[in-house]
Amino acid sequence: MKCKHWGVTLAGGLLAASQTMAGDLFLWQTNSLTYLYGKNFAINPSIQQTVTFEHADKWKYGDNFLFVDRIFYNGKEDPNKGPHTYYGEFSPRLSFGKIFDRKFEYGPIKDVLLAMTYEYGEGDSEAYLIGPGFDLAVPGFNYFTLNFYRRHTEGPRPGTGVWQITPSFSYTIPLGRSNVLIDGYMDWVVDNDQNSRGTYHSNLHFNPQIKYDLGKALNLGEKQLYVGIEYSYWKDKYGIESSSRLDTNQNTASALIKVHF
Repeated sequence: MKCKHWGVTLAGGLLAASQTMAGDLFLWQTNSLTYLYGKNFAINPSIQQTVTFEHADKWKYGDNFLFVDRIFYNGKEDPNKGPHTYYGEFSPRLSFGKIFDRKFEYGPIKDVLLAMTYEYGEGDSEAYLIGPGFDLAVPGFNYFTLNFYRRHTEGPRPGTGVWQITPSFSYTIPLGRSNVLIDGYMDWVVDNDQNSRGTYHSNLHFNPQIKYDLGKALNLGEKQLYVGIEYSYWKDKYGIESSSRLDTNQNTASALIKVHF
């Protein structure tokens, strides 16, 4: 019920924001639905299907990114979450260059931003992240961002006060009548936190997608329909240190279909 209420509130907020930012304030937006099927996931049940809604936009004073995953476990229930679960993140950034109407450029840095993220999901998983962000000019890339976050967990679980480094990127490779798009992110939590509830260990999650623009190849429209894979490498998943008793290192790929609208 809490998730449904939050989702309705967020959807209403995004609609209101898009109306408010119309014209000069609102620059562009994109939405997509993705279907994933993969095996060999760590900690959770091995076989998973995921449906993901994504929203990204840019407005006069910054940008926003949102995704919500609905994850289905095939053939085996998760002992804590049952046959399915959900997870999402909302990541707004505010541009100092746009707000103060001046250039914050130096070398490859195109802009300096205040980066924030709210992580939410089933169970004890809420976290708030805040820190400096940078838009970088990297030759050949459609975009390259680099955010530094200080993490704050909701409740008494460990993980508060640790730093996370998150680059995200997009790169296009022409291929025949169409293109291959490689985009994604890396979340690198660089230190540990320990309290009476346990230990949150440093971890690294690299999660790119490699996608062929099938819509362009079939003359159905560019950047509308993609097929490909999503790769997930996660060392010490969820901040749980891998051991001989429990392997928490994830290394898997999922088949992908993605539709933009």
